[in-house]
Amino acid sequence: MGPLTPDIINNDVNLIIAFFIGIAFGFLLESAGFSSSKKLAGVFYGYDFTVLRVFMTAGVTAMVGILALAHYGLLDLDLIYINPLYLWSAIIGGTIMGFGFLIGGFCPGTSICASVIGKIDGMAFVVGIVIGIFAFIVGYPMFEGIYKGYNFGIPQLSETFNIPLGIFAFLFIITAFGLYWMVAGIERKKNNGVSLDGTSKKAMIGITIAAVVIGISATTLKPQKTEYLEKVNDASFVSSYEVQTISPDELSLRFMEKDETIQVIDIRTSKEFSTMTLPSALNYSLEEFFTRDASNAFHTINKVNIIVGNNADDTRKAYVLAKELGYENIYMLDGGLDKFKADIIDFKIGNNNTVKLSDTERFRLEASQVMPKLIENAKPKIVKKVKVRALGGCG
Repeated sequence: MGPLTPDIINNDVNLIIAFFIGIAFGFLLESAGFSSSKKLAGVFYGYDFTVLRVFMTAGVTAMVGILALAHYGLLDLDLIYINPLYLWSAIIGGTIMGFGFLIGGFCPGTSICASVIGKIDGMAFVVGIVIGIFAFIVGYPMFEGIYKGYNFGIPQLSETFNIPLGIFAFLFIITAFGLYWMVAGIERKKNNGVSLDGTSKKAMIGITIAAVVIGISATTLKPQKTEYLEKVNDASFVSSYEVQTISPDELSLRFMEKDETIQVIDIRTSKEFSTMTLPSALNYSLEEFFTRDASNAFHTINKVNIIVGNNADDTRKAYVLAKELGYENIYMLDGGLDKFKADIIDFKIGNNNTVKLSDTERFRLEASQVMPKLIENAKPKIVKKVKVRALGGCG
């Protein structure tokens, strides 16, 4: 299952759901005739493009579905696993697998489907897969250099060409349906005027129009995270936002009185955080505000969250984002850590000692001696954030 937010499906239930989805997937493969090697081979020989139609339709459905779920904040795109691109592995492995498709007429999933209903060619294909896996394991020391060669990370076409996800989804839909019409013509040519797609021309026109409308609608969809970050990067929106602040003096007093209800959310970089931070601080970047870890931290019972950045602007932006995400019991440190350092940690009285100190000055003088010790004794709580990505695969 996908990484839904909130975490409404735990890992144990996930496995149960996956079991039944697997059964349904195998049933549908067999019902669609994918247990026959002629289906996959038909793509290469040009007489049957059912496989292409099925996989392109699955791609379109998944893309629009994921985009819609992310737009409404129900899916965390950052937790979806994407295989890294190792160029030589992709080229050589793709070539071998392509020949396997053409010669054997199966892919790994359809070969399992064929073998369990007793087809000998499917069983032979599965045996070949096992031999291939064993050969790769034994020969891995020889293949490792090629296997890991030219690691391009995780490139995505939408990012490479700087295309918004909604626009990319629309272009993909247009490409998919263009292919549907093209392969239908190829099939008719190969099969004496008959297309194996049973959909009538009139129905296909209707489906294409509906798909284009869906594609146009998809262009307006943005992941919820993108929308929120764009909003808080709008200076006029942030500056007009009503905020609740806590002064450096009040925060220092509550630290000195050992107020255990205070929880600091430090938005600076992990390097800055590990060098120095305030007591009871947790470190989360703005992008991490969307994670379950951050949500759990903000929702800690009987805690008041104090958001701290380097300066007033960064702190205010983080406060606005937290409020927009629905987090409660939030204050922002007035002026950020820069003002806290100036007013408290680095506070110095003037050279003229004859002047009577005000109450504020006396407090800051005391705090300037106490707070550095509290900060030194309170080691930064480094939260190890591990992204558990949702794995997937192809049948």
